[in-house]
Amino acid sequence: MKLIFTEYAFILIFLGLATFLSFIIFLLSYLLTPQKADQEKISAYECGFNPFDDARSTFDIRFYLVAILFLIFDLEISFLFPWSLSLRNIGSFGF
Repeated sequence: MKLIFTEYAFILIFLGLATFLSFIIFLLSYLLTPQKADQEKISAYECGFNPFDDARSTFDIRFYLVAILFLIFDLEISFLFPWSLSLRNIGSFGF
């Protein structure tokens, strides 16, 4: 059990630090920004599309392609993270 913890200690520390910093940044942004509600902020959508159009209108395929590419490359990074931590152990052959 101790061996598993020592191998993943850096990842656990990284995740803990990232979680802590995200909460701190969220709290600071909530406390420091003015909380004025105007018509644009309380509208249903802020993406640039009129929310009252026909639901069956054509939608540009590029939005779907960008989302799929983001998911693919995001998952690749999650597989590369443990490899990058063990890079010094595998030497130049593994690199």
